[in-house]
Amino acid sequence: MEALVGSGAINPFYANCRRFQNHLYFPKLVSVKYSATSKSRFLNLVVSASFESAQPSTMDRFDNTLPSKEVLEIWRSADAVCFDVDSTVCLDEGIDELAEFCGAGKAVAEWTARAMNGSVPFEEALAARLSLFNPSLRQVQDFLETRPPKISPGIAELVSKLRNNDTNVYLISGGFRQMINPVASILGIPQENIFANQLLFGSAGEFLGFDKDEPTSRSGGKATAVQQLKKAHNYKALVMIGDGATDLEARQPGGADLYICYAGVQLREAVAAEANWLVFNFRDLIDSLE
Repeated sequence: MEALVGSGAINPFYANCRRFQNHLYFPKLVSVKYSATSKSRFLNLVVSASFESAQPSTMDRFDNTLPSKEVLEIWRSADAVCFDVDSTVCLDEGIDELAEFCGAGKAVAEWTARAMNGSVPFEEALAARLSLFNPSLRQVQDFLETRPPKISPGIAELVSKLRNNDTNVYLISGGFRQMINPVASILGIPQENIFANQLLFGSAGEFLGFDKDEPTSRSGGKATAVQQLKKAHNYKALVMIGDGATDLEARQPGGADLYICYAGVQLREAVAAEANWLVFNFRDLIDSLE
């Protein structure tokens, strides 16, 4: 890893972007116990609690899991697609993983949940989470060396298909460039197509905070980034895909024309209910482009 740390200066740390293996996710197997008694000769299957009672499908609670004709038209004609990273492109929340690596995982994860549900301003949650563990440059470097990105199933194929269709792909995240650069490298997304926050370190590698000039460091920041993109490139149809309240915010006048909620990792019901299209698998988006 290489850090740009000058004498006495405050400098961001840029991670070298080498290609990591794609880590696929496999759901936990359902636990099954067998019991038998002398009075009955049958097997009694006991499955985990999530299957004990017949509950309505999660998808049945929403009326936006099937796209309208208009939604499909916008999706198929989009000249730009912006992806959230944490719990969308990746299976985890980057700041939670870094905090866990530094010994403050539980407390930081609680703040993350509040931020993604929109219950506290994003900038407040970001500052509060970082203050709980104050990661050093060395800790960030060690984290990146030992914990490569966990890419969501299907995302590499979807990004590849979009790019083959001449659709511009962006990563817009409230996470940190240091952890997003390797993700972009895996997916073949150029560094200039990343909007994210930046951790700042001093000359001795001590944590100094984050760059507050980045639009994604505050509430409404993703909307600002999307509006800037659309105006700068004159995109006719821009789509935002993510799981949280900050992603939903991007669908504002002059911003995203369509918000697709990806709930394959986290289902945030208040956000999902407001989406133009709710999907639980990237395969739905891939197949819709056929």
